[in-house]
Amino acid sequence: MRRDRVRKMKKLAIAAAALSLLALTAFTACAADAPVPASSGDAQLASGDWIAMANRYPIPDVSGKISGAPTPEVLASWWDSLGDETLTQLIATALENNRSLSTARSKVTEARASLGISKAAVLPWLDSTNYWSAGRTPVEVGGSGSKVDVYKLGIDASWEIDIFGGKHQTIKAGAADLEAQYAELNSVWVSLSAEIASDYVSLRTLQQRLAIARNNLALQKETYALVDSRYKAGLTDTLALNQSKYVLEQTDASIPPLEASIEQVKNGLAILTGLVPGALEDMLGETRPIPQINAGVIIGIPANALRQRPDIRAAERQLVAQIARKKAAKADLWPKFYLVGSIGTEALNTGSLFEGPNKLYSLGPQITFPIFHWGAIKNNIKVQTSKQEQALNNYEQTVLTAVGEVRNAVTAVLKERMRRESLARGTDAAKAALAVASDKYKSGLVDFNNVISAQQSLLSLSEQYAVSEGQITTDGIQLFKALGGGWAPMDAEAAAQAAKADKKAAKK
Repeated sequence: MRRDRVRKMKKLAIAAAALSLLALTAFTACAADAPVPASSGDAQLASGDWIAMANRYPIPDVSGKISGAPTPEVLASWWDSLGDETLTQLIATALENNRSLSTARSKVTEARASLGISKAAVLPWLDSTNYWSAGRTPVEVGGSGSKVDVYKLGIDASWEIDIFGGKHQTIKAGAADLEAQYAELNSVWVSLSAEIASDYVSLRTLQQRLAIARNNLALQKETYALVDSRYKAGLTDTLALNQSKYVLEQTDASIPPLEASIEQVKNGLAILTGLVPGALEDMLGETRPIPQINAGVIIGIPANALRQRPDIRAAERQLVAQIARKKAAKADLWPKFYLVGSIGTEALNTGSLFEGPNKLYSLGPQITFPIFHWGAIKNNIKVQTSKQEQALNNYEQTVLTAVGEVRNAVTAVLKERMRRESLARGTDAAKAALAVASDKYKSGLVDFNNVISAQQSLLSLSEQYAVSEGQITTDGIQLFKALGGGWAPMDAEAAAQAAKADKKAAKK
């Protein structure tokens, strides 16, 4: 029954992701349809209904010039789609230096070593038993009353025959734990790369806002000079002069907070990349445009890419591991069969240790059966069953959260694009209004309030437009993160580790 629940959750995740991505079709004006590609993992699902549903509502591209959806390789290194070499360099630096990522790698190594311990438990164990003992038995209890020295050299062997599969289930749990831990490593990387990209976009947005503020400040200084000259000529009063002055000072006051925010973001990026704050000044000091995501890349993301989310894979592997632990706990109810033996030599003095008569050996089976700790075993089974239910609930919650994040990201991209279009039209209108108001003020046809209103509107709309440009890219980054994008570096790292392990094994 639990397996059916897992299958249902998988179908829910894929179907919801497919429907979420369909919302982006509102951008297009009946552009050519681009079918959703199916991955090789489709056969693993209990049903292919989600594929039919996705193909029934194909996802068109935005520009009409992009044919078909991008390959999974595009999603695997999504930051390349932004076309910003500085961002790519920052992400590559973080892959090498970030401390959280290094901690996650260490946890993978720990899980791999724990799996090795579990595998070693099913092999025969050999121990060397060597000792010397001195003793004396009292005459009154039947002894000789003299001191006796005993010397022994030997090897003891034991092997538990895993008839009921308890140890093999433990190995299976360890293997699933290792897979889950590697998925956690990928999850750290997905979050890290998205955070770096979001901070980088925030930096470029702040730089654009700073440039807008400085440009408007320069424009307002020119206006103030004009009003001042008109005031000195007796063509206007002090009201217009003071209005021009406070607008200028208000814009000037907005610059220091922007500069402080830029410095904070730079320092944050340095920490994320594992560098000392201030080390990225040369790389990030120059103002550059806000990186933009190709709209067709976002629209064409395969709906089944939700499977790539590492947190879903981690939750699934954790559930598999807990199921195996429950089975291992049940195996403790049954007898354990051992094959034990020893070989060595024992004598009363060291000189005769290696003489034939003093050699010894033993060999035989051994069976143990739980009796008085039966209750502890039954309670352990209940504990493992409860943990299995918790792992299943965690898996389902992870899937639901993932679907929600995808839908939120898709909606955010859609609505922000609509907002940017309105801001673009408003900014153009504000520019035209300012030009007309300035000309009419110079001609004495309107008062200075019209100029002030136009200047303030232009500054506000220009700044909002820059923020919207950055927000669209940030929302796109969050969509890539929600879909688990960015796995290419981790796959390359895993391949390199496997090659290194193979090379090491070949040398042995």
